Amino acid sequence: MRLEGKVALVTGGARGIGKAICMLFAKEGAHVAACDVLNEDLALLEKEAAGLPGKVKGFHLDVTNREEIKTVVGQIVAEFGKLDTVVNNAGITQDAFLHKMTEEQWDKVINVNLKGTFNVTQTAIPFMKEAGSGSITTTSSIVGQFGNVGQTNYAATKAGVIGMTLSWAKEFARFKIRANAVAPGFISTPMTKNMPEKIIDFMIEKTPLKMMGEPEDIAYAFLYLASDEARYVTGQVLGVNGGLTI
Repeated sequence: MRLEGKVALVTGGARGIGKAICMLFAKEGAHVAACDVLNEDLALLEKEAAGLPGKVKGFHLDVTNREEIKTVVGQIVAEFGKLDTVVNNAGITQDAFLHKMTEEQWDKVINVNLKGTFNVTQTAIPFMKEAGSGSITTTSSIVGQFGNVGQTNYAATKAGVIGMTLSWAKEFARFKIRANAVAPGFISTPMTKNMPEKIIDFMIEKTPLKMMGEPEDIAYAFLYLASDEARYVTGQVLGVNGGLTI
């Protein structure tokens, strides 16, 4: 098993890509702290993960609440004894054309996607520094690399987490802590579920592999970056997009 004995914290872990990451990590032997604000979905995740080699335990966590983050990270370390991997996956969208985007829409997305990633990583990093090892992997997006109409706020956050990732890779390398990002393309998740069918068909046609990705496709990228197989990989942005950028 590729993550046997490791302890992982996954934000946004109750649904979509986050859930797929939690399940795959547990299948590969990790003890996973699935963190989210969706309590019912966390409970369902725990039941679904029962019997896997690793344990999945749900924790209510709002990544915009710094005090709650400190409490939860402390609980995770107390229960599992350490923290090897942080997956910053919590994210939201509040799409609008720029001239119609409200300050509230801007602030909500910035606070969850960008500041939330900062909050969780800043809280977790002392435990990794003390251990002298660790991995931080953050969900970016193809939108953070190439932009998208109607997603000024979302694109800004997903470009921002790439900048933070590159900075962390340099800052924490001396502690043997790696920092990387995964940039998904067009993935079948609750976030894309309600898109108009014509938009979905258009995006599939633009993708060279002519299909949407599944959450598991992204989870395997996170698995690699969290594993010891990637011990010499840091400061990278791994695109998983079906060839959409070529």
